[in-house]
Amino acid sequence: MLFISIQELEAAINYWRSQSPASGEELHLCSEAAALAKPYALMIVQGAQRVPMDVLDESAKSAIQNYLKTL
Repeated sequence: MLFISIQELEAAINYWRSQSPASGEELHLCSEAAALAKPYALMIVQGAQRVPMDVLDESAKSAIQNYLKTL
């Protein structure tokens, strides 16, 4: 997979949030959802519909790849 769409990224965030809901008074996201939140936010701000996988940091790549294995 060379690119990840904003819809796939959103689905992955929702998956990880369902696996490990936000916790504490500050509602901290689990590490996987937090890793995907930054590229997701940047895509929204930039109006991007997809992003190359190679621009994601290692934690975001791992989170998306592990999500894709569950499909």
